[in-house]
Amino acid sequence: MKKTIISAIFLIAAAILSDAQQPWQKITDPKTSEIAGNFKSPPAEYGMILWWGWDGPMTDTVIRRDLDRIKEMGFQGVMIEAGYGMSAKYLSPEWFSLVKLAVYEAKQRGMRVWIEDEGKYPSGFAGGKFSNERPDLKMQGLVVTERINPGAGEKITRKLPYYTLSAVAYNNEDKSDKIIDISSGELNWVVPEGSWQIFLAGYRFRSSVTRSVNNLSRGKDTTASLMDYLNPLATRQFLDWTHEQYKKYFGSEFGKTFMGFMGDEPDFAYMPWTPDILEEFKSRKGYDIKPFLASFFVPQLSDEEKRMKADYWDVWSSLFGENFFKVQADWCRENNIEYIVHLNHEDQMPGLVKSSGDFFRNMRYVGVPGVDAIWSQIWMDHVADYPKLASSASHLFGRPRAFTESFAAYTYRPSVPQAKWVIDYQLVRGINFVQIMFMSASTTRTQPAVPPANASARPANQAAPRPSFFLTDTFPPVAHYINRASYLLSQGKPAAKIGIYFPTMSMWYGDNESNTSVLDIARQLTENQKDFDFVDEQALTSILTLENRTLKNLSGESYRALIIPSISVISDAALLRLQEFAASGGKVIFIGNLPSLVVDKSFVTAAKPSDLTWAMHEETGKLTSAIFEALPEPDFKTDKTVPQLKYLHREWKDADLYFIFNEGKEPQSLNISFPGKSKKQIWDATTGQILKMKGSSFSFEPWETKFVIIKK
Repeated sequence: MKKTIISAIFLIAAAILSDAQQPWQKITDPKTSEIAGNFKSPPAEYGMILWWGWDGPMTDTVIRRDLDRIKEMGFQGVMIEAGYGMSAKYLSPEWFSLVKLAVYEAKQRGMRVWIEDEGKYPSGFAGGKFSNERPDLKMQGLVVTERINPGAGEKITRKLPYYTLSAVAYNNEDKSDKIIDISSGELNWVVPEGSWQIFLAGYRFRSSVTRSVNNLSRGKDTTASLMDYLNPLATRQFLDWTHEQYKKYFGSEFGKTFMGFMGDEPDFAYMPWTPDILEEFKSRKGYDIKPFLASFFVPQLSDEEKRMKADYWDVWSSLFGENFFKVQADWCRENNIEYIVHLNHEDQMPGLVKSSGDFFRNMRYVGVPGVDAIWSQIWMDHVADYPKLASSASHLFGRPRAFTESFAAYTYRPSVPQAKWVIDYQLVRGINFVQIMFMSASTTRTQPAVPPANASARPANQAAPRPSFFLTDTFPPVAHYINRASYLLSQGKPAAKIGIYFPTMSMWYGDNESNTSVLDIARQLTENQKDFDFVDEQALTSILTLENRTLKNLSGESYRALIIPSISVISDAALLRLQEFAASGGKVIFIGNLPSLVVDKSFVTAAKPSDLTWAMHEETGKLTSAIFEALPEPDFKTDKTVPQLKYLHREWKDADLYFIFNEGKEPQSLNISFPGKSKKQIWDATTGQILKMKGSSFSFEPWETKFVIIKK
């Protein structure tokens, strides 16, 4: 087992680190003097970008006017998105020529360009080409093809369609079910006593809804089908229609003016299916899942069925990561550009697990992991630590950047100070690449109006209010602040000492309480100024190396403690790694329920855990004073409890950076102590000035931030 883990570490680490080619995409170890030289006017690669929606006719005059206005407002780059009403059809030669013009005009202004990889969203339908030209590669789903409600004693006999895979009979009275053998291609079953319902399951072409720029109705429907995300042939076809064409038109600017492609919310609305999945499943899990597929749809699953469904989730989520995200990331790496992407439902992890499988598997090879902030996901009236998902992925896999797409269809129309608060809220949680989405300087981009639960309803065809704060004179100073802040927070390496095990496997098994537990632990740590990363199952068992009583990730960040939330499932490999970590002197702490299943190859053969007394265990599910005392010595100490005060720590070659944010509406005055007795500086990201500081007394106005540099 140890030999296998060590081999996996080197193979995966080499694959992941090999794609960081651009200087802005490498973990750095800079001197303070180097950073200071760029602080006032950071390189454009680190600057904030505007989502540039091309609604309406786009001409050379409009493109130049827009870019001038966008740069005037403080943006250093743009994200081009195809829009409605364009004179050039998406993915036509005229479209590519317009984008080429925009790239070269941006070059003249020292700006950078990204391109959304789709004509609206979600990514993966190529403007309708899969429906029109390659229907064989369209998205497929495992679905209930028929429900039969027979009477007791009835004999059911029928020939089944070719796409039927599995059948199960469910008794509504005692909640039991029976697998029906249909290997002959026929359904032959005599109904016993009880209230039975027969579920037939099979594969069908089923797509999540798409909003396509080429859809004349401008609605969200399945007219333009998504591709089969689990099939690498479909991904390569997608690249041929999109990325390869851009390369033909302006490949000479790849990695220079043109920085890369962005994926937007690829996910499944149905249980995923691909033609090779049965073979893949048997190879990875060691048994045939086909007879049991229909049981996934019964109202109440048995424990064995829950285990098999979790195995299915494990397999398809692996295929999603390997055949969709990795294929695109590899292409971008080979062409000296980057792939950035965010998923759907990052703020509601059980929903993301259902539709995307595994956040960290999907982000493993992505150059710039991301999240989005829409509706009211991030606002002053609730806690939302989910930006930590993107920053944790970047830290684990050796990426210096993590991005946010913010303000699309925002519930509120934020003022400039409120917009800055939303950005700072994400920066202090590790985001350091900001993309703002709203009206460009000359065009109006509409957005689907699916209001959140706490927002008033509006007609389905009415666009949500668009933020307009960038049009005010007070926005450019904030833009320059964000540019400098993003630059500072991209330098050096992260320095959190605590990891929180992320319980995706438990959610596959149906344990959504594990998500509640992990979020509660995250909240308690941030409110007590304890920085952390989420650590996923695969990172723990493959890329984290045991060094000097710590677990070290690919960014060079070393965890001295790992907290395991209340979970029901963990892998045997992860448990072994945790035990080795504890034996070396690291701290392993279980909070709440201990795992009841330890998975080796399959959930079906999972066993109960053996002795776990080598780790700490807090049954209450809370971080007690004893737990806080057991955590690593803090690098940031306050003389009083201020839950609203958050911080982030990064290490440079000769200094430490502390980014501190007062999220609250009340001013704060307190003493803050840092390790050692070195000289302190305040780097003012609003003005670009560097000021000396004496003493440990700090005062923060409401929503104020400070960059404190401690020279070693």
